[in-house]
Amino acid sequence: MPNNAEEAEQFKAAGNKALQSGNLTDAIENYTKAIDADGTNHVYYSNRSAAYLKKGDGNNALEDAKSTVAINPEFSKGYSRKGAALHSLKRYNDAIAAYDEGLAKFPDDAALKKGLEEVKRDKDGPPRGMGRGGGIGSMPGMANPFGDQLIQKMMLNPKTRPYLADKDFMAKIQKLQRDPNCLAEMISDPKVMEVLGLALGGDRDDDDEPTPTPAAKPSSSNNGSSAEAKPAEPEKEEDLSELTPAERKKKEDQNAAKKCKERGNELYKSKKFDEALAAYDEAIALDPTNMTFVNNKAAVYFTSKKYDECIEACTKAVEVGKANMAPFEDRAKAFTRCAKAYQKKGDLANAIGMCKEALLENYDKPTERLMKNMELEKKKADAAAYLDDDKADEAKQSGNENFRNKNWGDAVKDYEEAVKRAPTNAAIRNNLAAALCKVMDFNGAKKNIEKAIDLDPKYVKAWARKGDIEVLMKENHKALESYQAGLGIDPSNAACKEGLRKVTTMINYGAANMTDEEKQERARHGMADPEIQSILQDPMIQSILRDFNENPQAANKAMSNPDVRAKIEKLIASGVVQTA
Repeated sequence: MPNNAEEAEQFKAAGNKALQSGNLTDAIENYTKAIDADGTNHVYYSNRSAAYLKKGDGNNALEDAKSTVAINPEFSKGYSRKGAALHSLKRYNDAIAAYDEGLAKFPDDAALKKGLEEVKRDKDGPPRGMGRGGGIGSMPGMANPFGDQLIQKMMLNPKTRPYLADKDFMAKIQKLQRDPNCLAEMISDPKVMEVLGLALGGDRDDDDEPTPTPAAKPSSSNNGSSAEAKPAEPEKEEDLSELTPAERKKKEDQNAAKKCKERGNELYKSKKFDEALAAYDEAIALDPTNMTFVNNKAAVYFTSKKYDECIEACTKAVEVGKANMAPFEDRAKAFTRCAKAYQKKGDLANAIGMCKEALLENYDKPTERLMKNMELEKKKADAAAYLDDDKADEAKQSGNENFRNKNWGDAVKDYEEAVKRAPTNAAIRNNLAAALCKVMDFNGAKKNIEKAIDLDPKYVKAWARKGDIEVLMKENHKALESYQAGLGIDPSNAACKEGLRKVTTMINYGAANMTDEEKQERARHGMADPEIQSILQDPMIQSILRDFNENPQAANKAMSNPDVRAKIEKLIASGVVQTA
């Protein structure tokens, strides 16, 4: 099995090349393959988001941008992608919020600043005949994100819970609940933006699964960008004085668990997997209610190709998540990773089952695409696993026995089973065609005999059978060709000789004994053949057919051309042209 990370990088490189050349469809296809190979790398989602946006597909661009931020909240470009996608959808306030969220983490990022400036310019530009600009409350069909459920979400989130005691802040929330368009006045308040992200089901502080990233390149100068870098602002210490001793202990453990998780993330990025696992175990011991820590362990196991351990960790993560009301998105993410682990093990049935569980938790297009690809892969694998020449021969012999006893229906079932076991066996398909003729399924018989000839063009019995079927279908002109093709392979073949004699007799003398109604029926049947239609549309053939009535000498001269003669004879054999 190829290394999934290396394979993913190859697809990414192909996607980058296609994107640079403007071939957006190929770029999206290659980025999708990279994601299918390694869905834990945020860069692949980011690149595909850019391709979707360039193609004008803002909705898919937004979905991939959200995935980018969810996988790695410390990747500044993820916020740029999200803001740009929202901007393209004319969701100006949401785009501003996305850029502000990014700038809160990366205040000097030029792309974020430029994007924010552009969206504000468009938002504040002249009206476009749609009334007030796109505030959240003015968007048709969109519920107020600051609705009744927000307080409960804030209570369940350890970071936002203390905000409930802030009277000034809660006054802002109440104002937003009454009129969400007031958000534009409060965008500069980081607490408001944090609660907005929580309300929209966005990124949370405890949802940053580790993503391996290459080591940072050394600075090209000693006193360049490093000299200009601003010192990190110290984190504000939370006021725990109003909490009970038990609540204070729990809060302290949660904070310590997050630090363990962050240490584990750094170790994971450095590919120190054993140390990363130990750090995540410390986090779990301090806060066993947070499924993210267990999910991070699963990511380490997956990257280490320890798929059984990954599956076990994913299962545990879901259990913890359900017991502690974790977001549906997080639970879906664990199921999807579990599906990929099963896929790597070759257990496609369980992999598909895990994808279905993930989609029940939270609908996600990449997961749906992954499931469809695995379903196709399983279908092919099941068909390949069913192949067995010995069992095919057993089914064939049973079919022969039923055929001899005139049990046509059972013979068809046996031959169909044999075909499934040995789909490239031309002789079995020849037998199936014979049985299908007995139950009057001429179309099915012809389809199988044509497949037999495709498998073995030198199989004379199949050519003879094809001619017989075409006679039954009143396609005498085609039967003539089939018998002649068989005799071209084996001039002494008795079946083809007899078939050719009979069909020639039917063509030359049968018409004389037909009623006018039978002749018309035969001609209608011939006219239904696309090949006959094509011959009749040939201007030269049309002219020769007229000459038979108006200038027989010219028509006879034209018949000396072998190609013309073959076409005219085919029209006669089909009954479309009738001779006196």
